[in-house]
Amino acid sequence: MMSKSNFSEEFKRDAVRQITERGYPVAEVSQRLGVSQHSLYEWKKKFAA
Repeated sequence: MMSKSNFSEEFKRDAVRQITERGYPVAEVSQRLGVSQHSLYEWKKKFAA
């Protein structure tokens, strides 16, 4: 069963933009935002079409 996310859609989109548009490594964004790398990859699949 999946749990409800504590992060807003805008937070997720901004995190993905840091990776896709600003070129930050996933590991750096993960550490800076306190989000798992797995979550960032999932968000990237969802939002970066």
